[in-house]
Amino acid sequence: MRIVLAGTGSAVGKTTISTGIMKVLSDEMNVQPFKVGPDYIDPSYHSLATKNPPRNLDSFFMNEDQIRSSFVRGLEISKAEIGVIEGVRGLYEGISPTGDVGNTASIAKALNAPVILILNARSLVKSAAAVVLGFKTLDPNVKIEGVILNKVKGKRHYLKAKEAIEKLSNTKVIGGIPRDDDLIVKERHLGLIPALEKERIANNIDKWANVIRENIDLDALKNIAKSNSKVKTDSKTELWTSENKKKTKIAVALDEAFNFYYTENFESLEDNNAKLIYFSPYNDDEIPDVDALYLGGGYPEIFAKELEFNQSMRKSINKFHNNGNPIYGECGGLLYLSKSIDGFKMCDVIPHPSKMTDKVQGLSYVIAKSNKDNLISKKDDIFRGHEFHYTKLQIEKNLLNNVDFALDIQRGRGIINNHDGISIGNTLASYLHIHACSCPNFAHNFTNNIIEL
Repeated sequence: MRIVLAGTGSAVGKTTISTGIMKVLSDEMNVQPFKVGPDYIDPSYHSLATKNPPRNLDSFFMNEDQIRSSFVRGLEISKAEIGVIEGVRGLYEGISPTGDVGNTASIAKALNAPVILILNARSLVKSAAAVVLGFKTLDPNVKIEGVILNKVKGKRHYLKAKEAIEKLSNTKVIGGIPRDDDLIVKERHLGLIPALEKERIANNIDKWANVIRENIDLDALKNIAKSNSKVKTDSKTELWTSENKKKTKIAVALDEAFNFYYTENFESLEDNNAKLIYFSPYNDDEIPDVDALYLGGGYPEIFAKELEFNQSMRKSINKFHNNGNPIYGECGGLLYLSKSIDGFKMCDVIPHPSKMTDKVQGLSYVIAKSNKDNLISKKDDIFRGHEFHYTKLQIEKNLLNNVDFALDIQRGRGIINNHDGISIGNTLASYLHIHACSCPNFAHNFTNNIIEL
């Protein structure tokens, strides 16, 4: 069973409705959640709702065979009975105005999955049918088989809009969510500091689930999810390289400040015989006894004061670097490895300060090319990722020529002047977030470089 929950656009209530549906379904079956796109926040809610690890599907990161294999693999690992996929932005919004790469429709087509369209029905009746009809006719290969109306004024409004959609677009309406300003406020505040808000978010998820139970025909949803054939995968498809047999130990920063990771990145490392040991730069005194460090993304800028206060941890990481041990940092990890964040002292492995700004500094899918062998890639390797940050690494102009950048950015911004991936000793740190499927040699190269030291 599988279903795609897609929106007509952003801010139509996808995450609230999708997470509520996942929670309700989880009361009677094992649900594996998926999120279209590179997002980390929505998957964290999905995981709280279903108790299964979050997973992403992205047609910029993955080809169609990888999408299908990753989906099936996720279901098998969780032993799930249904895969529920939350879309990104509008159903057809992707990288280009006319193509499918990066959009929800590409995932639905790759998986031959039915789509339930979520529509903001405020002030719409017959026009709602026109919206649904337009979405259905734009690409007949996308199987829109149900509609959920959000922000309906009341029962009369819902029944009129339902009649219009079902008669004029021949599409079943399976429910309507009433307007609720309380839900809107909570949705706007989602994702600010998810690791600190788990209890509040869990309470909100329970409320969303109650709204879903009262307003969505879940039997109809399940029947739509059943109405498709099995996902066929190519047995030759390899999601990532898994060749290393020698055991290694990698410490992974995971706490309030560092929590942006893809499940598949962990699994690719484990498939290369790495034992992952989780630690907290926020709470622990020093790093564990390991062979390498993996510092992922998150919110170190929010916790800069606390991270500075934990001097023993910062010193242990700096010492680890100076002893020639491998460290890989992504975005938040780059900031923590820098000299400082907004004046608060960090690990000083990257000898440049960083600061928060009022404007987004990088928000893009990224294509990177390695200009040298480094911790995660070989020279001339080309791979994909994404960047999303409001911070800047401040490199003085007179020092710029002395910085060893390992990555040339062909699409995106990077740290500066389309360069990214500062390489110092056995440390590599960048603004680039990679997914194991978009950089299939990441785990193999990382663990192999540990072994060769």
